[in-house]
Amino acid sequence: MMNGGGMGGMGLMWLFGLLVLVGVVTLVVVLIKAFTGGSPNAGRSGAGREPGTGFGRGREILKERFARGEISTEEYHERLRTLEEDGR
Repeated sequence: MMNGGGMGGMGLMWLFGLLVLVGVVTLVVVLIKAFTGGSPNAGRSGAGREPGTGFGRGREILKERFARGEISTEEYHERLRTLEEDGR
């Protein structure tokens, strides 16, 4: 005799193991997102005004070109206005 255990107990063990596995995978994903700053827009280029992307990066490049003397003061201000209009 099997003392009431039988296949019912085996099925519950498989279910419990599966739930533990799903929980561990979910925990790993949450921890990875927490430590890497996993924002939804992280992979999109120009998605916001974060440093180094989109509007902010354009201004940085413009300032660098102006500082190196590649563009005149008038051209700098004209392009800056264009960037600000596009950013709205």
